[in-house]
Amino acid sequence: MELQITDLTKEYRGGKRAVSAFSLTLRPGVLGLLGSNGAGKSSLMRILATVTRPTSGRVLWEGVDIAENPGPLRRTVGYLPQDFGVYPQLTAREFLSYLASAKGLRPRSARARIDELLDLVNLSGAARQRLGSMSGGMRQRVGIAQALLNDPRLLIVDEPTVGLDPEERLRFGNLLTGLGSERIVILSTHIVSDVAATADRIAIMRQGRLVHHGTPEEQLRSAEGAVWEITVHSADLPALRSRFLLGGTTRTPGGVRVRVLSRQRPAPHAEPVRPRLDDAYLLLSSAPPADAAAVR
Repeated sequence: MELQITDLTKEYRGGKRAVSAFSLTLRPGVLGLLGSNGAGKSSLMRILATVTRPTSGRVLWEGVDIAENPGPLRRTVGYLPQDFGVYPQLTAREFLSYLASAKGLRPRSARARIDELLDLVNLSGAARQRLGSMSGGMRQRVGIAQALLNDPRLLIVDEPTVGLDPEERLRFGNLLTGLGSERIVILSTHIVSDVAATADRIAIMRQGRLVHHGTPEEQLRSAEGAVWEITVHSADLPALRSRFLLGGTTRTPGGVRVRVLSRQRPAPHAEPVRPRLDDAYLLLSSAPPADAAAVR
């Protein structure tokens, strides 16, 4: 099972380039796709889900170009878009039944699959509730269920944890980890904690380009020796922020404890600390795409 992306570019009217020369080969596992809002993640996801076509470049699913022949991928892809829409007058079960029919599931198989998925996303008790009366988090769980209806070999989820409470986010992360053992899962988000315990590989996008791809451990190693902590007076914080990339601040009785990301010691009394994944992400995503020699 392989998804091969080669020199993928997507331009919109007015010359806006959302994806630029993106290349990556994926095999079974969970890929965390990280990037700030506007980095091009959603545009890339729509191309991979065959919702839109690239301006140039190719995507091959099991050797088949999905732009020329999208059928094989469409039969086995599950997709949860960022702007997932629902029919508010339908119940959760009716909505999933409608989509199951559209995906070609037989009625008996569909009923069993829907029961299984409603239980999986903790909505068995709300199966007859109309989508229009559900909270945003509940509708998001319905969206997760619909993406899994056809037991996809390629699962694409774009900002899937929006509206989910911490317990639901943990449940969903565990679900993705299990699914990734036998299929390709792409989790697109700008929240590092959503991929920290889930993804076995992480790709970072900036300005439409891939700036780094590797395991979480490789990304952590890339930040070694570049993370410091220093305590400063609150009045000195703006000056420090203007000179360095900051990973976070904590107010203490002795001043503001600041996490500074720098390849050089930022001050004589700065203390080196072990990097976290969000430190590595900030360092890697702040580098200009053209200078990102670590891409592979």
